[in-house]
Amino acid sequence: MAAGILATKQQPEVPPRNREATQARILRAASELLAESGFQNFGINAVARRAGCDKQLIYRYFGGMDGLVDAIGVELAGWVEDKMPPDSGGGFLLTYGDLVERLLLLFMEALRGDPLMKKIIAWEISENSPQVRRLSESRSKALANWIDRVRGSMAAPKGAEPAVINAALIGMVQHLVLAGEAGGRFAGISLASDKDWDKVGQAVRKLVRGVYP
Repeated sequence: MAAGILATKQQPEVPPRNREATQARILRAASELLAESGFQNFGINAVARRAGCDKQLIYRYFGGMDGLVDAIGVELAGWVEDKMPPDSGGGFLLTYGDLVERLLLLFMEALRGDPLMKKIIAWEISENSPQVRRLSESRSKALANWIDRVRGSMAAPKGAEPAVINAALIGMVQHLVLAGEAGGRFAGISLASDKDWDKVGQAVRKLVRGVYP
């Protein structure tokens, strides 16, 4: 009996501070790998090598690849809060059109500067794997929560179909950003400089005011 007890030693507890640091390192390594090469080379061994840790820690802290992808999805939801603070952009939101305009302009600026988010959006278009769907749903939910929280009691104009219209407008912004990343142009329009993107911003404002006067 004593021998059996000795043979089943419990693993030592990991100090919370060390655990948090290791989890953060694993998440950072996983995000970097995704941004660089997508899901093709994304796996437990690759993430562990990048993070400089034993792969068993990924199972211990995240339960495996599905849990790690879910954790990255949580980070992406936080991306919306960090990159798109509702009180940035200047001016008060008086109408639903103000709200959508701010959403699109903040989203466009944040997306332009984030390699991983651009990759995820490109994967949404080209892949239909469970992992991509997980990340896509996290991002979509975060954007919807942003709109719900910021608009308060503000309502879309009568007769409008905000879900469809907003999806089309967000899709437009996403496609322009991806086109700018890939070749610096779209439909003969330059998307290479900040001045080019200022013109895109002006066009976004006009489109929003056209559907949400």
